[in-house]
Amino acid sequence: MIANLVFVSIAAVLGIMLFFSFVVAPVGFKSLSEKSYRNFIRKIFPFYYSINLIILTFVSIPIYTYHGINFILILIYICCALFAISLFILMPLINKFRDKKNKKKFKIAHTTSVIINFVQIFLLIIIIF
Repeated sequence: MIANLVFVSIAAVLGIMLFFSFVVAPVGFKSLSEKSYRNFIRKIFPFYYSINLIILTFVSIPIYTYHGINFILILIYICCALFAISLFILMPLINKFRDKKNKKKFKIAHTTSVIINFVQIFLLIIIIF
């Protein structure tokens, strides 16, 4: 039962990430004005990072309890660390660079966040399969 809950939770995080990356962000970008999209992204991204970080943190508890430190748990911890970095470091930097119209630094920070997101998706696929 717990193993099923862990699996479903990890799959849910992967689903959230895929849906957000390939539906929410592109549709919002195409549908909203630049100002509205910026406001939307600034509100939804902290929630996106936080909920995924919380789910994976809770998932790590039974894995550690029943199996100790193992390959899957390490991948989950890496994903958690990347969510924390994105939430607490990258998002504030991206917003700061955007507000100051520093296009070069914005592009670097944004590209870094996109790469991190795809690395996390890849790691979650490894965990599930």
